[in-house]
Amino acid sequence: MSNSFYIILLLLSSFVPALIIFILKEEQYYLRNFFNLIGIFFKLFFVFFLIKAVLNNEEFVFRYEFIKDLEFVLKVDYLSLLFSTLSSILWLFTTFYAIGYLKNSAFQSRFFGFFSLCVTATVGLSMAGNLFTFFLFYEFLTLVTIPLIIHNQNLESKKALIIYLKYTIFGGVMFLAGISLLYSQTGSVEFVSGGYLDQYTQTTPLFWQISFVILILGLGVKAAIFPLHGWLPNAMAAPAPVSALLHAVAVVKAGAFGIIRVVYEVYGINFIQELNLLNFLMIISCVTILYGSVMALYQTDIKKLLAYSTVSQVSYIILGVSIFGAFGTIGGMVHLVHQGVMKITLFFCAGAFALTYGIKKIEQMNGLGKLMPLSSIAFTIAALGMIGLPPTAGFMTKWYLSLGSIDNQLWIVLVVLALSSLLNAAYFLPLVYRIWFLSPILQNKQIESYKGFESSLLLVLPLVFTAILTLLLGIFAFSDYSALRWVIDIVKMEYSS
Repeated sequence: MSNSFYIILLLLSSFVPALIIFILKEEQYYLRNFFNLIGIFFKLFFVFFLIKAVLNNEEFVFRYEFIKDLEFVLKVDYLSLLFSTLSSILWLFTTFYAIGYLKNSAFQSRFFGFFSLCVTATVGLSMAGNLFTFFLFYEFLTLVTIPLIIHNQNLESKKALIIYLKYTIFGGVMFLAGISLLYSQTGSVEFVSGGYLDQYTQTTPLFWQISFVILILGLGVKAAIFPLHGWLPNAMAAPAPVSALLHAVAVVKAGAFGIIRVVYEVYGINFIQELNLLNFLMIISCVTILYGSVMALYQTDIKKLLAYSTVSQVSYIILGVSIFGAFGTIGGMVHLVHQGVMKITLFFCAGAFALTYGIKKIEQMNGLGKLMPLSSIAFTIAALGMIGLPPTAGFMTKWYLSLGSIDNQLWIVLVVLALSSLLNAAYFLPLVYRIWFLSPILQNKQIESYKGFESSLLLVLPLVFTAILTLLLGIFAFSDYSALRWVIDIVKMEYSS
């Protein structure tokens, strides 16, 4: 069997179940869940098969000439596997969670069909071998998230969708414009380790600088870079599983992942430093980090607070990219994984709070530790991780970003990291205090509305596992096959190119 066939199977493992789920009737609950889970099983099987094969130095590339001199390319490398593994594992947890969360909801076949297509798009763009292929999956991701955002079909979700479309259409146009500019000068948009633009010496530096800014504007919409972030807080009108998917895996990570590809495999880190573009990335990431954190302080809605936290946290990835040298890059890339695990835990908890007791506002969180102890513990662990306290995954991110700042004598960046951690503590610790040290203020009828232990197992188990993973990624950060170890290997390859 051709190695390229395994790449297609990895995509089909979620694409085919999606098509089947679409045609199932709403009452076919168990059959729909079966195809959901069988898709996840095959997705994880192929991901781990490819990890083993790549470690054995096997190459996996699929090429198809889409139009003359422009190919549709999929390839498997260390970086694509990092994102594919994150997407697949978190899809597993989110699917179980969504089954429990939406048990009594309408339009489940539509929801889970597009849910699977969303993961197909995410894994597809992770394996894109050039900017053209990346763009196709990038826009496909926009299309398949539309029905998820508007799933509740209320006025709030419709307004959120309009805002989302305005931002993403702008981002798509800018991204395509940037790709077209590069192609006009090089005739190539391939991802190459170490980049390839520095060989085109006839092109002026100003052209490359303008092209880069346009590309970042296109990718920055999904990465929620200030001031292109406005769609993200509004998207909280979607159900909790969708919020978790948008923030932890799919949309915001697609933008950040694209920026990583452009910096390291289109421009090349050395060339981009010569063009003084790292400072541009550093400024916008620092501004976004502080802006998101400050805005989170003023929120009264739990999901809105988490949304602004995402605006801030995703820019740690971009900040790491902007810090020249291995330390900063490691901190940024590993946060692609660490932020995903921590943030999905927080959204799982927020959804469980809302579904079980109707708790959506921060002021309603008092005494949740007594009512929902497992969910409260998970929320606390993830919140401490966001602050960056050891031994959580978040600590490793901030540790490496700090080392990179010191190594480059970027004292202002170190100050931003310190301020960001203080702001994280300022909006997360009061929530933790409410949960554990204040008495419940729920009405008796709300407390009596749920008779079981804490909540549905399908809601509780995913958030417990992701909270444990938040700790394991920190405690065993340097073990073989950990996310950090995998990222260190990626960075070695990029800086040796």
